[in-house]
Amino acid sequence: MSRVPEGAPGKRSAVEIIKENSRHLRGALAQELAQPSDHFSDDDKQLLKFHGSYQQDDRDARKDRHKDGGGKSYIFMVRCKIPGGRVSADQYLAIDDIAGRYANGTLRITSRQGFQLHGVLKQNLKETIAGINHCLLTTLGACGDVERNVMAPSAPLRNPVYDLMQELADHIALHLAPRSRAYHEVWLNGDDVTEVVAPEVEPIYGKVYLPRKFKTGFAIPEDNSVDIFAQDLGFLGQVRDGRIVGFNVLVGGGMGMTHGNATTFPFISKPMCYAGVEQVVPAAEAVVKLYRDHGNRAERKRARIKYLVHDWGVEKFRKMLATYLPFPLVLPKPLPVTGFPLHLGWHAQGDGKYWYGVSVENGRIKDDGPLRLRSALRDLVQRFRANVRLTPMQDILLCDLPEAARPEIERSLRDHGVLPQERLSLVQLHSMACPAIPTCGLAISEAERTLPRIIDQLEAELTRLGLDNEKIGVRMTGCPNGCVRPYQSDIGIVGRSGDKYTLFVGGNLVGDRLNFVLNDLVPAGQIVATLLPLLELYRRERHSQEGFGDFCQRLGQGKLQALLT
Repeated sequence: MSRVPEGAPGKRSAVEIIKENSRHLRGALAQELAQPSDHFSDDDKQLLKFHGSYQQDDRDARKDRHKDGGGKSYIFMVRCKIPGGRVSADQYLAIDDIAGRYANGTLRITSRQGFQLHGVLKQNLKETIAGINHCLLTTLGACGDVERNVMAPSAPLRNPVYDLMQELADHIALHLAPRSRAYHEVWLNGDDVTEVVAPEVEPIYGKVYLPRKFKTGFAIPEDNSVDIFAQDLGFLGQVRDGRIVGFNVLVGGGMGMTHGNATTFPFISKPMCYAGVEQVVPAAEAVVKLYRDHGNRAERKRARIKYLVHDWGVEKFRKMLATYLPFPLVLPKPLPVTGFPLHLGWHAQGDGKYWYGVSVENGRIKDDGPLRLRSALRDLVQRFRANVRLTPMQDILLCDLPEAARPEIERSLRDHGVLPQERLSLVQLHSMACPAIPTCGLAISEAERTLPRIIDQLEAELTRLGLDNEKIGVRMTGCPNGCVRPYQSDIGIVGRSGDKYTLFVGGNLVGDRLNFVLNDLVPAGQIVATLLPLLELYRRERHSQEGFGDFCQRLGQGKLQALLT
């Protein structure tokens, strides 16, 4: 569906009108921020997302407030936009300080390599965002209908391949950042700490920005840790003689859907063209402009670029893209994806230093009883001036470490109750969940707080069946919007209704295909029992080196569903 030109009559969603009338994302945010209320109006709540924050309701606290006759317990999530997940030691310590001072005392690593702070009160929102900017990070564009955080493989390998992907991720993030001065006026009193030039026009986005959010990532065939096929825009590098010589440009990935609405669905990106290294940024701008002009602005549930690719088809999309590219369109190369490394444990960086990857269950960095992960990481970052990388699997890499520090680092982690990857099951290492309840307003079911119990049960059954050495990815969300990309995984668990979930199987670790529905409305306590017949059949009938998702895909939906009857 083509976009209705600005000023022309036609149906547009309510959010489009809010954006158009926002004065380049200002709205009344500054005025409302100065008021003693605990939340923003509905219109400004939408604009707040562009500035990197979601207004939420603490549903745990809401229960107590209802008992006392009160209403919602408003809190705010603040998200940092960190291209490639690269964070300096000073930045990490600053974010940790802010989490303790203004948030709920935890840091949440996102599945897009950013940090989220939860539980921020409106009265502390300005100080939180200003503090993030003063350590030279930003929240601008971490949410909203713009380019979100640009992903790149997190391994700090000092070689031309990984250096280039990080460099291009930084470049695209800067090039596609909103240019409005509203962010600095509202949160920094007009102070442009990051020194980004911000003219009062949006040369790429225009007055109403994009129809919906837009996500970009970089990968190479042997390192698809960013899930390139789930990105609105993906750049898959072709490596020759230790250098990237060009990229396949993939368009149209996206995980979100709506239960009961067959016109919405997850979608795998399609290769559209090939771009040389110097053509990457112009290609990104071309795709964004095409989406700006032709995306669906009437129905937000079908506004992502994946629906444009699906409805038009690859050939029509490719022809239209050729009119936006500033260089001749070249067809993509055959570049199959082969690897999905976690980058955990000890690794040489290639410059005489080492990194150590720490598994973080569901991305939540906190001190909880004997497991004092937050204290351990802060201590190590302070002592060794360790720079940090955040991974797409919500883990953390401590970087630039001297080899001689290895015994001390391992001892410190052990003393804080942090287990090394060798002590964790493969299914736990390859699992992740979104925050869901109590903070996310979209969640209809638990995820982060429920997945550990499911993984414990799965570990026991996999060990009993002799399958504990198999890499099986499990991803759980509290709603169908797909924030941790559940529709590509070996096992996807998607919130359906309260304690019940839709269960998906048949994806794989490298993420180059979608899984399918195994069963619907499965109670949380019955998820592992529902999977057990499949796991037993997998143990008996799998082919050599066949993954669980590959096995499910080979047998097909009908045969697997018949096992459950």
